[in-house]
Amino acid sequence: MRQAEAMSGHVAGIFRHPIKGFTPEALQNVALAPGQGFPFDRLWAVENGPCGFDPAAPAFVPKQKFTVLAQIAQVAAARTRYDPATDLLHVTGPDGREFSGRLAHAAGREAFAAWLTELLGEDVLSPLRVVAAPGEHRFTDHPLGQVSIVNLASVRDLSQRMGVELDPLRFRANLYVEGWPAWVENSWAGKDLLVGWAQAKVFKPIVRCAATHVDPTTAMRDLDVVKALFDHYGHLHCGVYVQITAPGAVGLGDAITAPGVQPEPEPEPDAAA
Repeated sequence: MRQAEAMSGHVAGIFRHPIKGFTPEALQNVALAPGQGFPFDRLWAVENGPCGFDPAAPAFVPKQKFTVLAQIAQVAAARTRYDPATDLLHVTGPDGREFSGRLAHAAGREAFAAWLTELLGEDVLSPLRVVAAPGEHRFTDHPLGQVSIVNLASVRDLSQRMGVELDPLRFRANLYVEGWPAWVENSWAGKDLLVGWAQAKVFKPIVRCAATHVDPTTAMRDLDVVKALFDHYGHLHCGVYVQITAPGAVGLGDAITAPGVQPEPEPEPDAAA
């Protein structure tokens, strides 16, 4: 049997989300390493009522316990940027109000919670509290999902079937890839990837939630993306989680290759397409 050829694409976008559920920050490059997650990604989360997270014994907490887009669309209106060199988080609101502080310190976390409470208004159900991820812990949606990757061809295919142009940032990935056929990534669980100069293994497809219903530009809940995924494809997946197996740098334009995988046929168009 002939060995399947490697399937190569390239990195078209690199993003981190300093605060879980909040806006992404574009990067030019990143260094990935085993067991460390995506650098400076989802370092903090915001409780909207006690979530039970214990920094002395950090463990996975479901996203429903936090102030995230799936619950409060207005979260997308807070534009975040983190500077690792100064340890400062910068946030800008839709009215031009700004916050700058160090969330590594209790005073900075309390100040940001107060700033955010004013922004979110009546959506705040309980006193907000910012929690920090100690060590290598990250507030990811899956305890074993270190780095998330979205195939831009899959987003375009879904856009075509829905009859709208979806902003890929709805899917909140760390890496966006051009050059793969649409939806081929859904069959890659357990497959090895070369991600720039790093090596990785695909963990599982990402199951999507109501966070994708929020337009990241307008902060309005405008589309039922989850229903569209199920109606058109019979699944709720868009993107994959990968786990880094060997360290390396990743930059915009770098190859992202799945060795020896055979692409599956694209789904047949449905009646609604």
